[in-house]
Amino acid sequence: MRNASLAIAMIAAGLAATPALAAPASIAGKWKTDDGRSVISFYECGNAMCGKIDRFLVPEPKGGALDSKNPDKMKRDRKLLGMPIFWNLAPDANSYEGKGYSPEDGRYFNADVARDGSKLKVKGCVMMFCKSVNFTKF
Repeated sequence: MRNASLAIAMIAAGLAATPALAAPASIAGKWKTDDGRSVISFYECGNAMCGKIDRFLVPEPKGGALDSKNPDKMKRDRKLLGMPIFWNLAPDANSYEGKGYSPEDGRYFNADVARDGSKLKVKGCVMMFCKSVNFTKF
């Protein structure tokens, strides 16, 4: 009986000493895109993170920039400013994984977003083809 109590105490002590899984570094805030043309704002949305086009750093065309390359013809007249382009970004090890949309080419992609100091590493994959870019803190 004494050995069983000792074993339980040792297991309990081991569990208490086990470090909690670390969450990835926060991506919340405003980030300038790699091409320097816009700022994306990442924010909490429910239990995940989302990102929207916060502002443009280049002049917009008359009437505002539109989602003209969206594969859904019904969405091609919507304005890009304020439009969500990342959603359901859930913490996973060292990054946030979810979905994204590129209005430049009208593609939806699987997104992996990770903070590295003042850089935000954004990786987008469609099937097995991936592209990575770095955003900078704005």
